[in-house]
Amino acid sequence: MRLALIADIHGNADALRAVLADAEAQGAERLVVNGDVVNRGPDSVEALALLLLRDDVTFTLGNHDDLVRLWHARSATLPEDWFTDPFWGATDWSATQLDRAGLLPVPGEWPLTLTLREPGLLDVLVAHGTPAHYRESLSERTDPARVAELAGGAGVLVGSHIHRPAQATREGILVLNTGAVGAPANGDPRAQYLLLTATPTGWVPEFRAVPYDRSGVLRRFETSGLLKTGLSAEIFRDEVRTARSLYTPYWLWTEAHGYPRNAQTWAAFQREHPLLAT
Repeated sequence: MRLALIADIHGNADALRAVLADAEAQGAERLVVNGDVVNRGPDSVEALALLLLRDDVTFTLGNHDDLVRLWHARSATLPEDWFTDPFWGATDWSATQLDRAGLLPVPGEWPLTLTLREPGLLDVLVAHGTPAHYRESLSERTDPARVAELAGGAGVLVGSHIHRPAQATREGILVLNTGAVGAPANGDPRAQYLLLTATPTGWVPEFRAVPYDRSGVLRRFETSGLLKTGLSAEIFRDEVRTARSLYTPYWLWTEAHGYPRNAQTWAAFQREHPLLAT
C-alpha cells in the first residue's frame, strides 16, 4: 500500500495538479487530503472540485476549510470585529466564491482525524494540526510527552498546517508533517507532499517536492479579482512568490505591538524583517 498525503493546497490548482500527477507516477493507491484545500489562493473552487471528482480520496478538516464556513455564517465563534475589518477581504472573497459554486457546505462533512490501518503495521493517526486541534503545530520540535499524549496508542502521527515537511521519532512514535502543496513556507517553492509506503518492516515516509510553473497562479491573484480585496490577498500572493511564512509572523507582530493590520504596518513589518520578503 502506498499513500499520498497532501495538505495546505490553499486554492492553488496548478500546484495541486502537479502533485496529483506526481503521486500517480509514484504509484500511490490512495489519496489523503489533510485539510486546508481552500482559502488564501485564487482557485478554491477549482481545487475542491478537482478533488471531489476522485474516488480514491479521503479528507480531514483544516482550519481554513472550517474558517470559510464559519465566516459565511457570521459565526459567533469568530471575533465580531473581523467581519468589518478590511483585512479579512480575501477570506470573504473565497467564502463567497465557494458559496456561489455550491461547495461551501462540503467540508462540514469532513472529520477532524483519520486513522489508517494496515495489517501487521502500526496505526497511522492523521490530523491537519494535531488530533487535539487543527491549529496546533506538529513537528520535530513538539515535546515528546505531548507527542505520546496526542498519539493515543498510534505508532505514526501525521500533521500538516505548518507548511513545511518534518520528521522525527519521539517516545517511539514516528512524527511526520506533510509540508504544503500550494503555499510552502520553507523557502522551496515546489509543491510538497508526503508519500507513505507500507512495507514488511513498517511505514516508510518519502517527502516529495514537485516543480510547477507558478506564473499562472500568481497571475490569477490579479485576474480573478482576489488581489483587489486588500492586504491579506497581497500577503498570500507574496507567500506563494517567496515560499515563506509572512501572514503569521506579521499577525503576531501586530498583536504584540497593538498595531492595526494595514498597508502602513505591513510596510513597517517588511522594513524590520527584510529577509522574509525576499
